[in-house]
Amino acid sequence: MATSPKDSTENVITYVRDLIASGDLRPGDRLPAERELSTELGVSRPTIRAGLRALSAMGVVKSRHGSGTYIPDGPPTLGSEPLRFLAALHGLPREEMYEARRVLEVSAAGLAAKRASAEHLASIAEEVASLFASIDDPQEFLVHDIRFHRAVAAASGNRIIASLVEMVSALYYEHRRDTAARATDRNLRDAADLHRGIYQAIRKHEIEQAESLMSRHLLHSAAYQAQEDQPLSLQAARAARGSRAPRRRTRSAVSS
Repeated sequence: MATSPKDSTENVITYVRDLIASGDLRPGDRLPAERELSTELGVSRPTIRAGLRALSAMGVVKSRHGSGTYIPDGPPTLGSEPLRFLAALHGLPREEMYEARRVLEVSAAGLAAKRASAEHLASIAEEVASLFASIDDPQEFLVHDIRFHRAVAAASGNRIIASLVEMVSALYYEHRRDTAARATDRNLRDAADLHRGIYQAIRKHEIEQAESLMSRHLLHSAAYQAQEDQPLSLQAARAARGSRAPRRRTRSAVSS
């Protein structure tokens, strides 16, 4: 039986996690080059890149432009395995996922507005810029979306909150990556605008504004994902109805 692209990507993730678990990779270490990983695992370099992108979204690795991929320093990353087990056993509905995120991340945004250092602000700003740069690539946008939220959580100055956000965001990425390609350009642009607003509120130390915008963003994100989760046939039907709506309004306006 042929190995699916998803299975190959999971092999990359497992391989890197095993290197970390065995102590062969530690915080600050650089991963082997893509070519070496490709040879070692017997998969293509695009598959290696897909696996590294998934690991980046989970907070396990971080890419440095022109330098390579590293195991990052920072708050400890809690494994998402217990949450994955709960999801498999009981099913974790999308509503609970976003409810948990609001409990954690709205407060984190307020704390970040109070405590963020210049270094924290630079990290958040970098992810905002990357979001706007990747609007045409929903999968890459998703990675920077998650890294933005992790950067805000780190800026909260509370390592427990930062670690919990790391754990939940890893599970969120696994839930979202299969449907992210269905995100519309408008939804991605709206999300990028809200991320920029959150950053600006944090930079200006506007605690209530940062919390309000984070809450609004997560509510919008939940609604967007609900659309992405719909069958493609239903999405097409909704899009067709939407495209017909302006013509009906135009005829009404003309006739009046």
